Amino acid sequence: MSVQAYITRQIPEEGMSILKKKLNVSSWCSENVMPREDLLKHVKGMNGILCTISDNMDKEVLDAAGPQLKVISTLSVGTGHIDVSECKKRGIEVLNTPDVASDSAAEFTVTLVLLVARRLLEGMDAVKNGEWGLWKPMWICGFEMGGRTLGIHGLGRVGFGIARRLKPFNIERIIYHDLYHKEYASSVGATLVDLPTLLAESDMLCICCAPTPQTIKSFNKEAFAKMKEGSILINTSRGVIVDHNDLDAALKAGRPMAAGLDVTDPEPLPIDHPLMKNPKCIITPHQGTSTWATRINMAKAAASNLYISLLGH
Repeated sequence: MSVQAYITRQIPEEGMSILKKKLNVSSWCSENVMPREDLLKHVKGMNGILCTISDNMDKEVLDAAGPQLKVISTLSVGTGHIDVSECKKRGIEVLNTPDVASDSAAEFTVTLVLLVARRLLEGMDAVKNGEWGLWKPMWICGFEMGGRTLGIHGLGRVGFGIARRLKPFNIERIIYHDLYHKEYASSVGATLVDLPTLLAESDMLCICCAPTPQTIKSFNKEAFAKMKEGSILINTSRGVIVDHNDLDAALKAGRPMAAGLDVTDPEPLPIDHPLMKNPKCIITPHQGTSTWATRINMAKAAASNLYISLLGH
């Protein structure tokens, strides 16, 4: 009997072609999230599932798939949408794509740092709204990277990529907070510090850590009150690490001075949330890994994970 695999979303053909070699593949032919009732119906009898971060792979889905399900491969770094402990109980392998998107995420974070620091969107809005007049010496002034301290919360693949890319901007100091010292930190001159020091001394603070019981909502009113005056906060990691209501209040109080978020909690952030109208906050729609190269490589990696797990070669 042929090996059955289901893909919960339309993905680049480069990934599909890997699975079509020797698997009986079916898929949801849309980029939009698959309705729950359709997901439960289509996973029935599958040996493998390729899902995305928007698909909630819980006990109900595992029950619907059946005992022959052997692997779930996700087109993402995170596995928070998968009931990993339940999969372990059932002997279902869970695979992700941790190494593929790091460069794209680091590049995007640098973009967001520069957007916020130089107040670029404010300038673009001023042009569109007819507010651009004769030159004024102090209009929409941001700050430069030179002589500043870059702070990184979590010096993993993405955090290190940010440090490596921003160091040539004449950054004076790079500091980071993590669970332990990273050997490769010395290659960018980064120094391990405790969290209070990171908050107090960073001019640009980039959140790159994983969501854990210790980090979830750790950026709250107490943390913001300790941040350096005139600093900016960037989050391209996970939305749950930042308390968004506290951030809105902190921005209005001026500490941090401005923020850039590519991730929110929930996603999308409700249109009536005060941060959506806060001029000191730039919010992008989880674009950190949105390049064609990364999407294709993620699809190929997720497909290869599924293919190898099911066929062993």
